[in-house]
Amino acid sequence: MIQIENLSKKYGNKVVLQSINLLFESGKVYGLVGENGAGKTTLFNCIAGLETYNGEIKSDLPILKNHLGLLVTEPYFFPKITGKEYIQLLCNARNINTIDFEKNKIFDLPLNEYASKYSTGMKKKLALTAILLQENKYFILDEPFNGVDIQSNIIITEIIHKLKDLGKTIIISSHIFSTLNDTCDEIMILENNSISKRVIKSDFYQLENEMKKKSIGNKIDFLNLK
Repeated sequence: MIQIENLSKKYGNKVVLQSINLLFESGKVYGLVGENGAGKTTLFNCIAGLETYNGEIKSDLPILKNHLGLLVTEPYFFPKITGKEYIQLLCNARNINTIDFEKNKIFDLPLNEYASKYSTGMKKKLALTAILLQENKYFILDEPFNGVDIQSNIIITEIIHKLKDLGKTIIISSHIFSTLNDTCDEIMILENNSISKRVIKSDFYQLENEMKKKSIGNKIDFLNLK
């Protein structure tokens, strides 16, 4: 469980998040959507302890960040660290010292090569593998499907389902609505610095139509396609 109470965040005079109140329960998957710059990543960073903020974030385990796996949109890797060394480093941070790399090689990555040489999709898969092997209780996945091949997207979807079955708390963002529909129990809309709507799974279809209407309107007609 993660509970957020009256969370607000500013950069100087610019308000990014205002009066955010959310409860994320164990064994559920939550989707966060919003336009670019809406504050999704900032909210994730606040939960992960990477940003200062006003308000309070509670969890059912002490020191939330010590039990949280954060997948950022563009993972960073030191220039001279191999995929295997990166996984070992993150696992060491959770006092997990014994890793069967062959058994856990679900994405068939070249683990003996420098991670900085990986493609965008490979870097994301490496970072995801590492936080999964940390045995975290909570997961924040910022655009986990972006830049990843179709086969890996299928694997990631099934991983999210498995984490849910294990009673984990999972929060994801995605600009691909079908991935949210396939994984989430609830979707939250972040706009105008706050959560404007929370939608349960039975209403996802209606939400998708509302989002299409708001985003597209009659803009395509203006192209006068022939």
